[in-house]
Amino acid sequence: MNDNFTYNRSWIEIEEMLDKAERKQNSHFLRIQKKGIGKEKRIHHMRNYKALEGVIKALRWTLGDRDVEHPLE
Repeated sequence: MNDNFTYNRSWIEIEEMLDKAERKQNSHFLRIQKKGIGKEKRIHHMRNYKALEGVIKALRWTLGDRDVEHPLE
């Protein structure tokens, strides 16, 4: 493959990253729901929320989540 990949992540590190991504996504979701935030900030939080959806799906796929058949779909 490529020498840039170490393949040295533990399952615990991957699970911790998933937890962190889910918490961060939830934080963005809560901020989207707040009343009185400006359009620019709402868009910022929506973009980050959607980006984290992909991260979470990829991490769940890596961990073998049976509900995630393919991370790119």
